Amino acid sequence: MSDKDNKGSMTVAEAGRKGGETVRNERGREFYETIGRKGGATVKAERGRSFYEEIGRKGGETVKAERGAKFYEEIGKKGGDRVKATRGPNFYEEIGRKGGQKVKKLIEEGKRAARAAMAPQAEQPAAQEEPAASPPATEEQEPQRE
Repeated sequence: MSDKDNKGSMTVAEAGRKGGETVRNERGREFYETIGRKGGATVKAERGRSFYEEIGRKGGETVKAERGAKFYEEIGKKGGDRVKATRGPNFYEEIGRKGGQKVKKLIEEGKRAARAAMAPQAEQPAAQEEPAASPPATEEQEPQRE
């Protein structure tokens, strides 16, 4: 059969789009959000977090190559302005304070862990090294005096 014989047929893409619209209309947007989360959790369980890190890095490199680094500056500024408009300027002060407290806590935990790791080493007696074997003293040799 040639394409001329299938004049009224849809392409696979058209059929998929039409089916997707029907499901969206019947089940709503939340359905897609739910199955997307489930699918994401399954992929994470099978491939690990590093998979998402890798595809995110590749995607970011592609966007940077296509649009340039300036694009990220622009969308970052837009996002920051949007957050400031919706949450107010004090929001940044609040999250900065919380972040600083979290960093302080992590540093303290790291120091405690380092001290705990060093404690068993300090308790162990130093390995006593035996002096290098020297030939036994003979009557002819006198002890050296300084």
